[in-house]
Amino acid sequence: MKDIFNTATLCHTAGNPTAAKAAFRVLSEQDFANACDEIMAWDGYTPTPLVSLDGLADQLGVARIDYKHEGARFGLGSFKALGGSYAALRVLQRQLTTQLGRDASLEEIRSGEHREACAKITLVSATDGNHGRSLAWGCQRFGAPCRIYIHAEVSEGRAEAMRNLGADVIRIDGDYDASVILAKTEAEENGWFVVSDTSWDGYTEPPRDVMAGYGVMTREVCETLEQPPTHVFLQGGVGGLAASVAAGLRQYYKDISPRVVIVEPELAACLFDSAKSGKPTTFEIAEETIMAGLSCGEPSEMAWSILTEEAADFLTIPDSIVAPTVRLLANGETGDHVVEAGESAVAGLAALIAARQDPALSDTLGLDANSRVLLIGSEGVTDPAIFEAIMAGADHV
Repeated sequence: MKDIFNTATLCHTAGNPTAAKAAFRVLSEQDFANACDEIMAWDGYTPTPLVSLDGLADQLGVARIDYKHEGARFGLGSFKALGGSYAALRVLQRQLTTQLGRDASLEEIRSGEHREACAKITLVSATDGNHGRSLAWGCQRFGAPCRIYIHAEVSEGRAEAMRNLGADVIRIDGDYDASVILAKTEAEENGWFVVSDTSWDGYTEPPRDVMAGYGVMTREVCETLEQPPTHVFLQGGVGGLAASVAAGLRQYYKDISPRVVIVEPELAACLFDSAKSGKPTTFEIAEETIMAGLSCGEPSEMAWSILTEEAADFLTIPDSIVAPTVRLLANGETGDHVVEAGESAVAGLAALIAARQDPALSDTLGLDANSRVLLIGSEGVTDPAIFEAIMAGADHV
């Protein structure tokens, strides 16, 4: 294994897993079932592959590694296609039900029956890229105007992808958290509707729908695996992906649900700091991480309520091991199936590789020759220019 993984410094703090009631209360089994029924009925739905990385598992001395590759999801390049578009549909349903004085079904909206009314309902969100692309795609399909707020470090390639889906893209000078505040403020001033993947006081329905939409991915995993994983390494961000997957696995596997390990950039470690302090904690981002989709300084309160019960471990990783992990997958360096992944997709894999070079950390995480590790490859190549630079040898983009 490359020296970069041997010398990488990972920081660890322990979680405090409890009775795991939030995995059933905050996101119910019915929430997941409703989202799965709807999304699996969409044109173009097909399960994404669960790739077995047997060669890498052998090198790392674990029983198996399964990588859920979301690059092909609805042609949008990431798992976010499941969340933002479904949440948009649910926001439109709630508004149309109020306007019509009767229940407006998801199928009616999806089929275009209310397209004229949807054209008067503007949906907005802040994004690092993938959530905004999903929202823009959903708005385009359902006929609603879409405004997306991005921060200074979001690549122009990702911005253009959202414009190509009909979104009005507004770039600000600040960071992701500043773009969230501006989206909320302008929505309140103009009567628009925020479709966010993070929750705050008084705002819970769209983030719950976003996380419920991600449940499609977890169901596909559970129905494919012959044995439950012993570990799942989940990238952080605001926590929505991690909380959804952790809850879905808990609901499916009950008492034999895998050990949940949360992985974040050391440059954006809001969940790690929350675990250390025992409450949702804001992280001051001073420098942007290469993992653009994980550059989030403030955790989702709803997601945290699940993670504080489910997560056993929190890790931070340096940016230095991200590009080498992207190249390892894309070049098939371990003899496994070639996977072209984005920077944020490989956080869990990078952490696993580095952790296995450190016997003490492996022991802390309970990793050994019997471990079966699940990884969520959350995105494919969502910015070709960045991917090409990484493949050409760049470690910072």
